[in-house]
Amino acid sequence: MQIEQARAGDHLTLIAIWEASVRATHHFLPEAEITALKPLILAHYFAAVDLVCARDDTAGIVGFCGVRDGNIEMLFVAPEARGRGVGRLLVANAIASQGATRVDVNEQNVQALGFYQQMGFVVTGRSPRDGQGKPYPLLHMVLTALE
Repeated sequence: MQIEQARAGDHLTLIAIWEASVRATHHFLPEAEITALKPLILAHYFAAVDLVCARDDTAGIVGFCGVRDGNIEMLFVAPEARGRGVGRLLVANAIASQGATRVDVNEQNVQALGFYQQMGFVVTGRSPRDGQGKPYPLLHMVLTALE
């Protein structure tokens, strides 16, 4: 598995991974929210972060991570690749190569919360709304130790 800079030509693959991952892990998001977010991610959010992807020699791109100003803004792994260390590899790269020390996690995404805690992040605060002002509480996490 290799971590490499994502290219514009990868964006359709990345958005497909995003959607499949969100449907598998973000059960609290209604269909209308997923539909509304998809074009925003393609048009704006990918370009706003330092975006890398995890490429498997046989499966192609299986996950991606975007970091901005030391904050992991997006981390998504293809459902079929979950549990294979892709997320761990992407977060380790975000810390070592992209300067990541913070992440916000949807409070309802208990699996993500546990994952980031295993990666050495601790909850330092909470916001009642997400970055778009929607009623999806965020937990603010900071890296305290490297594994």
